[in-house]
Amino acid sequence: MDLLTTATQDIAATATNIGAVAETPATHKFVVLAALCLMVWMLIRDRMRPGLLLFSIVVLFLVSGVLTPNEALAGFSNKGMITVALLFLVSEGVRRSDCLGAVMKWIFPSKEKSSIRKGYAYIMGVVASASAFLNNTPIVVIFIPHIKQWAKRVGLPLRKFLIPLSYAAILGGMCTLIGTSTNLVIHGMMLDKGMDGFSMFELGKVGGLIAIAGIAYIVIFGNRRLPDDSTDSIESKRDDKHHIVEAVIGPRFPGINKTHEEFDFKSHYNADIIQMRRSGEVIKDTENIRFREGDTLVLSADDQFIPTWGDSSVFLLLSNDSEYTPKCPTWKKWLSLGLLIVMIAGATIGDMEFMKELVPGMRFDMFFWACVVTVIMAYTNIFPPKKYSKFISWDILITIASALAISTAMTNSGLAAWVAGGLKSMASDFSPVVILAALFLVTNIITELITNNAAAAFAFPVACEVAAQLGVSPMPFIVAVCIAASCSFSSPIGYQTNMIVQGIGGYTFRDFLRIGLPLNIIAFVISMIFIPIFWPF
Repeated sequence: MDLLTTATQDIAATATNIGAVAETPATHKFVVLAALCLMVWMLIRDRMRPGLLLFSIVVLFLVSGVLTPNEALAGFSNKGMITVALLFLVSEGVRRSDCLGAVMKWIFPSKEKSSIRKGYAYIMGVVASASAFLNNTPIVVIFIPHIKQWAKRVGLPLRKFLIPLSYAAILGGMCTLIGTSTNLVIHGMMLDKGMDGFSMFELGKVGGLIAIAGIAYIVIFGNRRLPDDSTDSIESKRDDKHHIVEAVIGPRFPGINKTHEEFDFKSHYNADIIQMRRSGEVIKDTENIRFREGDTLVLSADDQFIPTWGDSSVFLLLSNDSEYTPKCPTWKKWLSLGLLIVMIAGATIGDMEFMKELVPGMRFDMFFWACVVTVIMAYTNIFPPKKYSKFISWDILITIASALAISTAMTNSGLAAWVAGGLKSMASDFSPVVILAALFLVTNIITELITNNAAAAFAFPVACEVAAQLGVSPMPFIVAVCIAASCSFSSPIGYQTNMIVQGIGGYTFRDFLRIGLPLNIIAFVISMIFIPIFWPF
């Protein structure tokens, strides 16, 4: 009798689900498709900050009935999104303690032993290792001033190292759950669907291989494919009281979208703009140009400029020939490093079965340890607790939360199933590997044009739907989305670290394409070989 009751309930539930799909208005699919096309166009044109733009799309879906209010807000309570917020604070604590600065000074090769290839091997190995456990953007911001000083000291061209620095951060981020926000976003989506999610080092099975191959590629070919330093110099504009400072504009810069005439930079910061760089080009007519996030300003400033603005989020990066180093007691450096190790080790052990059974109902995962470490750092003043909100990139968090809602909208409207059906029909005579390759390439192209989290929001529901239609495991498709969404090597647009080094190094779009496209191909080939091996269909 129980079996009959259970079977009846299952049939009724299935009928309800079928009815719900059938009742979905056909117009919803086209509303979502049109909105996504508009989103991509506006992201490419840089019309609006990604967070506000994606949230606007979510509001459109809410108004049109594609999303319920609960579905629109669900992303803001997602564990993965909140973990990303906590990791921003942990990264700030590590930055302020300067514990990595001491490591870099000890590891970097001396002048007598230096060469460009040795520099690549040292820098990329250290950066990739660090970025596997910390947010990529702070890692790049921490390392740029040290690499500038080192390159000047040993007489090597700086432009040979800045793009490899960004690539190393991306490569390292692919190796762990917490190395990039994309992995945590997709992990959160998996948990919402009732899946187990990723363990700490699960993605490293493929990400580690890509990182090793990527570093080897840069070591062998980087010198040939990257430009030398420009012969133009602005050092002659330095006077006795002022020195040259490079400043990368951050999201909280009050003059964004204002012209130089509308925003008086001199009165705000007591510094003169000597030069402005954008997209690898020097902008000569600055009077009518509008400030944008990611622009690099070359300033003539006094000795107090970096100490005054170094801790603010107005600028993503400040550097000069005598870099300002945060003052931090030695015990805080060791405590910061110890807390970082505890967080990584705790989250790794917490995924093991015996830990899951130790306290029933309690998960000692990355969210748990990030909470603990953040609170300890705040109460020990490793980062200023009264200013904690300044160290969180709220635009990235809103982008993540909105991306989760957009993913739900694609599923609700039937667009994800429609795209998955198209992929299946195109490769009906081939193995699932062909569809895996198509999904990887589409996701990778999207992430080069817009942002990694938006690309993940588009591709994740398609990955789940195509697996369901094929009757195979979704894991190889989900892993492919994770890797492809992070492989932003051929364009400075898709990854914030690429935009930062582009401004400092004066790189053009062509420079990224020349060095990055072969790296995209390497990542694709390795993924297609090893993903089906580690995560069978």
